[in-house]
Amino acid sequence: MSTEQRISEIVNGNDVVLFMKGTPLFPQCGFSSKAIAILEHLGVEYASVDVLQDMEIRSGIKSYSDWPTIPQLYVKGEFVGGSDIMMEMFQAGELQQLMDDAGVKAA
Repeated sequence: MSTEQRISEIVNGNDVVLFMKGTPLFPQCGFSSKAIAILEHLGVEYASVDVLQDMEIRSGIKSYSDWPTIPQLYVKGEFVGGSDIMMEMFQAGELQQLMDDAGVKAA
């Protein structure tokens, strides 16, 4: 299976998935930590992928989304953005609305 196929299965197999550096319990960068804090505050179920554990995923996710940085958030198979976009959307109430509109389950 190609890296793009693996990423596609992860993205489409989870309502919400965050590609990040580290894990939700031990984020390995400030941006990933901020993204986890936002998702935790929203109280939604999400999956996470530690890109530091798989270099193919780490480089492949950047071309998959055409976005150069990590973390990356996907909701219902759609790329949302990185931690800065997540923060802007969260502060404006748009991220909660996106989760509600997508029917994402509470954690």
